[in-house]
Amino acid sequence: MAHILGLAGSLRQASFNGWLLRAAAEVAPAGTTVEIASIHGIPLYDADAEAAEGVPPVVEALKNRIAAADALLIATPEYNNSIPGVAKNAIDWLSRPPADIVRVFANRPVAIIGATPGLGATALAQAAWLAVFRTLRMRPWFGERLMVASARNVFDAEGRLTDEAVRKKLASFIKGFAEFVDGRG
Repeated sequence: MAHILGLAGSLRQASFNGWLLRAAAEVAPAGTTVEIASIHGIPLYDADAEAAEGVPPVVEALKNRIAAADALLIATPEYNNSIPGVAKNAIDWLSRPPADIVRVFANRPVAIIGATPGLGATALAQAAWLAVFRTLRMRPWFGERLMVASARNVFDAEGRLTDEAVRKKLASFIKGFAEFVDGRG
């Protein structure tokens, strides 16, 4: 049974990527849970603040949730053809102090999905995340890709995934990732 922790790389309340994670939780196969966590409240990384005050409690709590999960699923927007700054900032804090990288990230299965209102989907942001995963010694799953373009057309006003083709692809993605996490894929 896979316990996957999902993080949206956006702070927006009506984030397409938050909605995509919610849909991932809905389509997860029996025995798999997708728990959604948030990067809200994580301050901008500042080494001086870290030295003076340590790692903020909101970061410690999220580190513990990641460490307790079997895998990490990042739903990334694409800002200016790359990783959203708030998401990268969160990962930078989560990797502090460096000694915690092993507990939080090393050998942890990770997968990326993404949605954007534009036509280019999130291909460049997803590729940019790979260098971060390598640095943190994570274990990316490359079994499938899920990049949702024109996201306004696949969700309703309340954030429900209404496009059946995207729902089917998302269900296949989550099933494959869960099998990878469980050692079956």
